[in-house]
Amino acid sequence: MISKKTNLTILTSISGSHLLNDMMQSILVAIYPILQSDFSLTFSQIGLITFTYQCTASFLQPLIGIYTDKNPKPFSLPIGMLLTMFGFIVLAFATNFHIILLAASMIGIGSAIFHPESSRVARLASGGSYGFAQSFFQVGGNLGTSLGPLLAALIITPYGKQNMGYFSLCALLGAFILFRVSKWYTAQYKNKKSNNDQVSETKKLSRKVVVISLVILLALVFSKAFYLSSITSYYTFYLMHKFSVTEQDSQIYLFIFLFSVAAGTFMGGPIGDRIGRKYVIWISILGVAPFTLLLPYANLSWTIALSILIGLILSSAFSAILVFAQELVPGKVGTVSGLFFGFSFGMGGLGAAILGKVADKTSIEYVYTLCSYLPLIGLLTVFLPGKKALKG
Repeated sequence: MISKKTNLTILTSISGSHLLNDMMQSILVAIYPILQSDFSLTFSQIGLITFTYQCTASFLQPLIGIYTDKNPKPFSLPIGMLLTMFGFIVLAFATNFHIILLAASMIGIGSAIFHPESSRVARLASGGSYGFAQSFFQVGGNLGTSLGPLLAALIITPYGKQNMGYFSLCALLGAFILFRVSKWYTAQYKNKKSNNDQVSETKKLSRKVVVISLVILLALVFSKAFYLSSITSYYTFYLMHKFSVTEQDSQIYLFIFLFSVAAGTFMGGPIGDRIGRKYVIWISILGVAPFTLLLPYANLSWTIALSILIGLILSSAFSAILVFAQELVPGKVGTVSGLFFGFSFGMGGLGAAILGKVADKTSIEYVYTLCSYLPLIGLLTVFLPGKKALKG
């Protein structure tokens, strides 16, 4: 459901910037086989790269969200994108593992600056259709994430990682778009009436209910982020090792999975606006369990098919979870967005590091068997307050 007051121009701009930001992060993940070959990296070191850029973002995003709730900084958006650009340039010319980690941390800092404020922009431009706006914003990021492996397969893998430097131009384009968005955001901030987050629409719940609900939502984000980390960080290795596919083909299969994640993301928000976010969360997290449990035992064709279903179903949860949390803590969009984006990044990074260790000690196939049980955490959804409890 789209409100007549929804600013689609701003939503398209912020979603497009999200596409560029997350595309560059995805390219980093997609070239892990190249980095492993060039620098003789172990799976543990691969996991540490993911841990570095995701946990840098994880620790900073909640702090940035808390600060910008009190002191909005519209022009921090293009600054964050420029930091990502410099990280990419450093990565393109890295000569050792430590410089790779430095580049990864710069990309993480840029992402930490981008996400809380851009999520606030999406809410400001929503016109009251919060689920739709958040999904529209998120789908840009997930489309970018899906494009990363495809671009890596076409442009970087055949010619070497130095070609990554060309993608810094994408960050420069993103900074230009965000500069224009920042000017609109500044005008909204000055107009208090336009900047009103309609707190009165949300019923005030007891502190205990809010805290328990936020903990449950974070647990659900943990299960989603940890499982997706097993695929985004190690899917190419899994396909190459178990089914002997080529490196380039594995990157294309990763693109297919990530594109399904983007498609699922767009569905979650609007459906949540209509039927209630709790139902979307319930179906998304727990509903994917049968497919994750089957995945480790499937052949190549079924692995691709199941991964598409997993991407579609599991990804629909995050927009609903984020808007649900924003309704639990009205008026704290930056804080909530920073907390949930940061926690998601952190759990993804921690998952990559832990699963890398597990893969080194056991096998990459065992990692997928172990992670297949994570969606069962979705049973906790039953304890979340219903739609009527949130609305006055």
